[in-house]
Amino acid sequence: MSSDVRVVNLRSFDDEARAELLCYVVVSQLIACAKTGEWMRTDHLVETMKLWSSANGASPEWLDSVRLGDVSQKLAQTVWAIELLRDTDELSKLFTDGRRLDYRSPIVRGIHDVCAERLLTWRFEGEPRE
Repeated sequence: MSSDVRVVNLRSFDDEARAELLCYVVVSQLIACAKTGEWMRTDHLVETMKLWSSANGASPEWLDSVRLGDVSQKLAQTVWAIELLRDTDELSKLFTDGRRLDYRSPIVRGIHDVCAERLLTWRFEGEPRE
């Protein structure tokens, strides 16, 4: 198996799958903003997550989807500070075939690492407080 392909366990939506989906949505957010000047609308977020889920055979629960959509925009806004990541031509290079992120790219790996780090506190957020 080549090093640019990540395999997601088809039976569960685990932490790695969550980080990969978040990375995919963050990059999609960057592309949307580079093309239109605006972050993705909810219907586009839903469609993006469906595309990823279909390609990877794993999908989040609806609450995860809502939370990932919210977090994706916040992370994309942070990453937007990197001028290179405002260019649609440069962003398109982050994909291997138009649909899958190229994990050989240090930029993709960096965004993935940011996403994985952000998700470390995932379980502790949104829980009822006493």
